[in-house]
Amino acid sequence: MAKLERLHYEIQIACPPAKVHELMLAKETYKEWTHAFSPGSTFIGNWDEGSRIIFVSENENEGMYGRIEKNDPGKFVSIEHLGEWKDGREVAPDSATLNWVGAHENYTFEETDSGTLLKVDLDSPEDFSEQFDGMWPKALDKLKEICEKNG
Repeated sequence: MAKLERLHYEIQIACPPAKVHELMLAKETYKEWTHAFSPGSTFIGNWDEGSRIIFVSENENEGMYGRIEKNDPGKFVSIEHLGEWKDGREVAPDSATLNWVGAHENYTFEETDSGTLLKVDLDSPEDFSEQFDGMWPKALDKLKEICEKNG
């Protein structure tokens, strides 16, 4: 099993924390900013605390599923990754996906004089770090654009 490392990304957004939270998680705008990870990215489910949520690619046949551990609007969101989604169903972890089980993805919304400092902290197998370092800044730039246009 690969070792997980904590990755951190942040961006200043000229928009109030509650609005950044709303636009980040709304289905249509979620699809826009997560395009950097996979074209057509979306989710099945909702963001209520304790809910299962499935993160899928365009055809909705592959992705990951998790649980919303915490959703405090405009303050904090925490997702615990539980496993892989394939062919429209949850699949038991294998050697490749076991590394993600129990990994967390956390979003902290800090109010600043100019809007929101959005901090992203996530657990990642080391072999994904370089890939994420290329994707996350692009995704956050897109989220900033969406929020500042619609906020």
